[in-house]
Order: sequence, then C-alpha cells, then structure tokens
Amino acid sequence: MSGRNRLVAAVAAAALALTVSGCGGSEKTDSPDAASVTYLTSFGTFGRDSYAYVALEKGYFEEAGLKVTIKPGTGTVDVMKLIGSGQADYGTGDLSGFITTMANDKFPVRAVAAIHQKSMAGIASLGKAIDSPEKLPGASIADSSGSTNMIIFPAYAKAAGIDPSSVKFVPSSPQALPQLLAAGSVDAIGQFAAGKPLLEKAAGGKTVTLLPYADKLPDLYGNGLLVSESKLSSNRDEVEKFTAALLKGLLYAVEHPEEAAQLLKKHDRTADEKVAAAELTEMRPYVLGDGGTAGTLDRARVERMITLLADTGTLKSTPTADNLGVYDIAKP
Repeated sequence: MSGRNRLVAAVAAAALALTVSGCGGSEKTDSPDAASVTYLTSFGTFGRDSYAYVALEKGYFEEAGLKVTIKPGTGTVDVMKLIGSGQADYGTGDLSGFITTMANDKFPVRAVAAIHQKSMAGIASLGKAIDSPEKLPGASIADSSGSTNMIIFPAYAKAAGIDPSSVKFVPSSPQALPQLLAAGSVDAIGQFAAGKPLLEKAAGGKTVTLLPYADKLPDLYGNGLLVSESKLSSNRDEVEKFTAALLKGLLYAVEHPEEAAQLLKKHDRTADEKVAAAELTEMRPYVLGDGGTAGTLDRARVERMITLLADTGTLKSTPTADNLGVYDIAKP
C-alpha cells in the first residue's frame, strides 16, 4: 500500500471511530447565526476533558458566536488526522505526541494553546514500592505502544540519572492498564497525573504513587489545542474566539471541579462525578503552571521540547517551532 493510501485508510479509520464514539455528541445554542464547529476531546469523556462541556453549558461558546458539537476523541494521532482532513475543526492532543507525529508524518495542523502548562505524563505504582526514580531500575511498566509516557521515558530517565534500558516496558491496551496495576501483574504503568483517582478506584482504594515527568522535565507541555492550517488562514477570528471560550471553561473547571463534574454528567450518564471532580483537582496545578500563563503557548519552550524529543531518537525529522504552532492566539 502506498504512503498516500495508508494515510487515506488511516483517516477513514479515524473518521469511523469518531462516528461511533461521537453518537450523541453534545451541542447547545439558541442563536441561529452561530457558526457550527466540531471539537474533539483528547480521549473519551473523562473528568480531565470536562472543561469543554463547562464552556458549552456556561454559555461561553454561545457568547463567542459558536455552536459547538463536542465529540469524544480517541487519542492524539486520530485527533490530528480528523482535524487535518477537515472532519473536525478543533481538538486536544498531547503536545509531545503531536511533535513526534509531525516529525514523522506531517499533517496540516497547528497548536494554538497549551491546556497543561506542565506535562501530566508519569509513572504510577501502588503504595510506596516506586516512590522515587531510583527505584525504577528492574521494574516492569505496562503502557500502550507508542504512548507519550513511553516516548518521553528515555529523556526522563536521563534527567533522573538512571539507565533507560534498566526498565522493561510491557505493551498493553489503555483499557487494561488500571487492572494490570491493581492485580500486581506489573510493577507500574504509564499514566497521566489526572488519572490517579481512577486508578485508586480500580485498586479498591489503595494509594497510588505517581512519578511526574514534569519534576525532571519542566519544559514539557501537556495537552494542547489543535486546529487546521486552513482554519487558521481562512478564519483566524473564529479560532481566537473558540480558544478564548475553551480556556475560560478550562479555568472555571479547575476552580469549580464539583460543578464541572455535574455538567459532564449531563452529557455522559456513565461519568463518576466523584472521580471526575478529583481528576480536575489533580489537573489544576498542571493547568495553572507558575501562574499568569494558563493557556499560553511559548515558542522558546516548544523549541526546547523539539530538542529534548530529538535527543530520544524518536523523531524522523526535526520540525521547527514555527511549523508546529501559532503563538499569539492564546492570551494570558
């Protein structure tokens, strides 16, 4: 199969996933003149993605003149494919994964805001078995193949002063990770900080310890807001309004986690409000960063991320920061 045909097939598969997972996508507006757009969450409808529903329910999108349909995303690469092919307008994806994908398979997609000022990636274990990087050598860590946690680990290990090859990664499906950890089948799993409450629920209330990559790699952003190059060139005003409304919802959600969880529940009856609120509480410091920069995307930091990822040997080419982002859309 040619490269072009592989790309077409991949986009078709991602579109099918969007159609299936997006049945019952959420939208709300009373304005007949509102522009209709589609937004993809980073993955599913967890509490960590509830801020989009907050922006919807609090009327922030409507105030911006937008009729937004929210659909559950299925991971960074699929979100990029759907935006790049015009099947979605906006979406959220991990910026380390975004950079890696853009270096290997270029898509007409740009990042315009940072949802997390610090990466939420890390290594989760039960109790105090692995409560410092020095306890990682010899450990088995389950994670999905090609995950951000796995990609970044060599850089984290280097910064922590341990040998990356001393850890064994066990390829596993994302859905299986909580149970693998709870059952003791592995020593640890790759996980995001906001996932800690869900892991503790799966482990029957046992304490989960997280080693955040951000402790050793402060330049890494977490998730970012993605948009197509064509949307940026044809309707930058809409992009600015959407970004501002989404970030307003983000800041409200992390400051009012219980209310945000209730609003999420309106759109996903299966959501656990307690877990969703706890996820937002865990996520708050990653959103706010050092203060005053929430939502903003800095070119110099993206350049440092490129250098860091290039040093891991995972990039087939080295993109420039200007090929990846637009840095004056999100306002502090």
